[in-house]
Amino acid sequence: MDHSYRAVLNASGENSGKSMRRPGFSAAYPVAEPEPLPAAAPDAASRVFAFVEDLFFLTKIQDTGRKMNVKVEFVKTEKDLTDRIKNNGEEKPSLIIFDLNNANAKPLTLIPKLKSKLKKGTSIIGFLSHVQGDLKQKAHEVGCDMVLPRSAFSQNLPQLLRRHGATDNDASAVGS
Repeated sequence: MDHSYRAVLNASGENSGKSMRRPGFSAAYPVAEPEPLPAAAPDAASRVFAFVEDLFFLTKIQDTGRKMNVKVEFVKTEKDLTDRIKNNGEEKPSLIIFDLNNANAKPLTLIPKLKSKLKKGTSIIGFLSHVQGDLKQKAHEVGCDMVLPRSAFSQNLPQLLRRHGATDNDASAVGS
């Protein structure tokens, strides 16, 4: 029988502050950063749009987009998004990101409109606090393809931007 836990307890039965982890094992596994996409032309159409006003996440998305060579445009209203899509020509967005707590964007009413307008070529991802289970359920019901807690969204942001920011020419690079 393994009694290694006893080495962590002092004579009075209290934790001595030593870790009970085995040597050589870490609590978390590091996540490898994906390779950035090839640099796009400065006038290239944006494939990723975000309805985000929270400065922390706005900055995080901008910085990650810059590192991954993915152009992300921030919009405030449906009209802004429609105008920007028209400027893109025929190319529809690949990804639309919603902060589901952004009351100004009215995500629960806007997501179904965008889903019917953009069809299957566009993924809609929302993020929220991990304790907002009801809002998560409603977002799925109105058509959000994926709803993530803020922490998971932050952790997976490079992979999401890389996948959705790639053009058809870059598709072979994403698969590698």
